[in-house]
Amino acid sequence: MSDVTITPVHTWHQRRALLTFPWRVYKDDPIWVPPLLPERAKVIDPQRGAFFEHGEADFFTALRDGRVVGTVCAAEDRFYNQNMHRKVCMIGFLEYLEDYEVFSALIERAIRWARQHGLNALMGPFNLDYEDSYGVLVRGRDRPPTMLCGHTPPYYQDFMGRYGFIPARAANLAFAIGALETPEIQRLARIADGIRKRGKISVRSANLEDWQGEIDRVHYLLNHCFTWTDDPMPWSREAVESLVAPLRQIADPELALFAEVDDKAVGIFLGVPNLNEVLIHVNGLRYPWDYLRLLRYMRLKPKCLAIKSVLVLPEYQKHGASVLLFDEMRKRAIAKGYTWADLSITSEDNPDTPQLALRMGAVEYKRWQVYALPFDI
Repeated sequence: MSDVTITPVHTWHQRRALLTFPWRVYKDDPIWVPPLLPERAKVIDPQRGAFFEHGEADFFTALRDGRVVGTVCAAEDRFYNQNMHRKVCMIGFLEYLEDYEVFSALIERAIRWARQHGLNALMGPFNLDYEDSYGVLVRGRDRPPTMLCGHTPPYYQDFMGRYGFIPARAANLAFAIGALETPEIQRLARIADGIRKRGKISVRSANLEDWQGEIDRVHYLLNHCFTWTDDPMPWSREAVESLVAPLRQIADPELALFAEVDDKAVGIFLGVPNLNEVLIHVNGLRYPWDYLRLLRYMRLKPKCLAIKSVLVLPEYQKHGASVLLFDEMRKRAIAKGYTWADLSITSEDNPDTPQLALRMGAVEYKRWQVYALPFDI
């Protein structure tokens, strides 16, 4: 008989225990970047979290001898299920010690929740956000992740396979461009010069004065740039606004680039300073004195520019929009003192972005996998 019990999360103390549990999992991991607890608390709050505008979620902790040994969230994204005509239960906040009994108990509880809600598959992990720290890390533990990228211990992948989870989609990749001036990049720069001279495609900085209009453009691109995949993730406008709102506080509009043809947005590159170079030092703002650390480390300028969105309408890929956007981003990044760039996260089966990255001399340095587990209701 198992000595692991699964308890629903209701009280403030239970939520705090759920959110701080990862500190046990990663206590000896030097490249883990602790999530900001105030932000995570907002994400799981039904009154404040953007997910709850279109979904439902419950949280659970695994206890042994009264101590938390694992956590999980089971959720239904109604917007996703209705648009994809599926009955999928998202799982997230899936953290656990290296104990398969704990992992199994968490998954069994998520399956029970899913069946109670008429769902027939688990998919994840997603922490109630399709773009923040999703998937299980399967390759790349030589350096910390950049912003919005996840990090998990090696045994997470092993346990998923052991239980019967299968890849839900192609792997997601991160590329590192170790130098912004290389022979490969110079060749692409000459190609970009030719595209620029033709004058069909123009590049502009984001206009923060037209914030709502820019969100409309990003929303359109997100829902029309993935025609190459059999499983495009539908985006609601509310989800897009929730995703980019935190970036507004840190984004440099000169590094948020739109490609336009006849004043219509056909692509976007979004570059932001890799604040994980700061956040790795501030302990997730878990304690009051961590805010003093934040004041100290915020004076440091990140060396990495994290390029978080690479979106170009398929019909404009062949016209060189991606090359033109990258070349403009490269020149601006060099002028601002960045020494390397992270390009993440892109799908392995994306027909354009990985090839462009490799043409620039970039190297794949991290890989994540999202998993699925179908079952009978």
